[in-house]
Amino acid sequence: MKIIKYKIQYILLGLVMLLNFSCEEFVDINADPNNPTVPQLNLLLPATQLSMVGSFDAINRGASAVVQHRGSGSLNRYDQTGSTFQNTWFGYYTSALPDLNTIITSGTTQQAWGYVAIAKIQKAFLFGMMVDIWGDVPYFEAGSSPNPAFDEGSVIYEELLSLLDEALLDMETGFSVSSSADLFYQGSKVKWQKMANSLKLKLHLQARKTNPTRSAQEIASLVQSGNLIDSNEDDFTFLFGTNTAPNSRHPWYATGYAPGRDGYVSMVVVDRLMAQDDPRLRYYIFRLNERAGLANSTVGEGYYGRYPGDGTSSPADNNTRAIVGVYPSGGVYDNGQIPSLPASNMFLTNEGAVFGTTANSFKVVLFAQGDGTGAGIQPLLTHSMVKFYRAEAALTLGTGEDASMLLKEAVMAQMQEINRVSPAFPLTSDVIEAFTDNLVMQFLNTDPAGQLELVMMQKWIAMYGNGVESYNDYRRTGLPQLEDLLAPLDVFPERFFYSENELNTNEKVVQIREELQRNQQITPVFWKK
Repeated sequence: MKIIKYKIQYILLGLVMLLNFSCEEFVDINADPNNPTVPQLNLLLPATQLSMVGSFDAINRGASAVVQHRGSGSLNRYDQTGSTFQNTWFGYYTSALPDLNTIITSGTTQQAWGYVAIAKIQKAFLFGMMVDIWGDVPYFEAGSSPNPAFDEGSVIYEELLSLLDEALLDMETGFSVSSSADLFYQGSKVKWQKMANSLKLKLHLQARKTNPTRSAQEIASLVQSGNLIDSNEDDFTFLFGTNTAPNSRHPWYATGYAPGRDGYVSMVVVDRLMAQDDPRLRYYIFRLNERAGLANSTVGEGYYGRYPGDGTSSPADNNTRAIVGVYPSGGVYDNGQIPSLPASNMFLTNEGAVFGTTANSFKVVLFAQGDGTGAGIQPLLTHSMVKFYRAEAALTLGTGEDASMLLKEAVMAQMQEINRVSPAFPLTSDVIEAFTDNLVMQFLNTDPAGQLELVMMQKWIAMYGNGVESYNDYRRTGLPQLEDLLAPLDVFPERFFYSENELNTNEKVVQIREELQRNQQITPVFWKK
């Protein structure tokens, strides 16, 4: 996994350099030296990447609540409004996508094919995600009309596959990208090629129920090419920084470790990892108080969170509720005793654990020089995901690969990724090997339905931090089974609500906005059959 620090200073530095350069050049009285007429691609590209990640947080939180990775938020009770994801819609349609289109258009004129290719890949990634969560969205007229038509998701998917093919051809025409302008891959042609092919594989898998034969053939061909993300070094993952001004830390850290906290951790995550003897619990959840229990009781083990659909008000519990851990938010690893762990556990144990709240109490967090800095990650398309895609394809499309080995490799990759975020408390290679071998044994000793259930449960656990991916998985496969909500406010959301502002101002939909919005809750996206 190539880890890149999220530093807005890079953009500011580039702007300063641009201004200095303009002032040093001969001044043309008919041109504004501070506003160049030719777009500076090396400044636009990192701006699009920051915008992509910055606007992802809201939909990620919403999806994480739906799939029960997080224990609070309106989507935890299946409730959403036209303002829930308005900022994400606005961020993508007024910032990221216009800038990507500018890079594509201007880069083509400048024959800067590397920038053009990367912009096309990022555009395909963004629109693929937007179709997955919103369904039909403006595509063909986006940015060119004040009242763009909403295009069918299935049509957009086909356009995105073509766009990715174009990007791959562009890279063969020429590829020269400044390393400092590319926050993901530092201008690596090879890694962007793997990213493009892996995204194609994802789109084909996502739409596998619409045309299973085509998906099976395309996925098998992509696997045979060998040009996919196949190591953590190739991950399309963003690493946040540690700065507080401007705040470059992981958003879950910035709100979870603030005095006011940010909702509750999911007790579903706690229960499932406990029941499955999964050592990742100590990395996902950090306990502030070793005796805290549900509803602010003092008779628990510190795992004070909430079950899905809990709509009760929050008491004065900011110093007792559990919070996000070292993964993925760059918080703190939990090395405290868990008294209820059975002696039969092999992986989630108390070996090396300490008494007291944790090895890193909250006071240590505030002054720590190691973990607890907020330098977490946002996985977007990773080695682990690609192996999970291939395992699912092997089980559902008969692509001929060994799904048990793909499962093992997927979980190993994600555990190794955890170690990159938590180097002070790594999962040992012996634990990773034994844990994944145990999964293979479980896989081989169950029927085909159970095998798919095991794969999707392990992916759900591994996707903690990317709820959008698990939201797609659940709607596509119905797995893993979600817990019943305590007090739902609506039915399961098949799609996310559109921006209220878009529906109120777009003349093509304003007359049917209420019907359109309600259909978002109850009408599946095109690939769900």
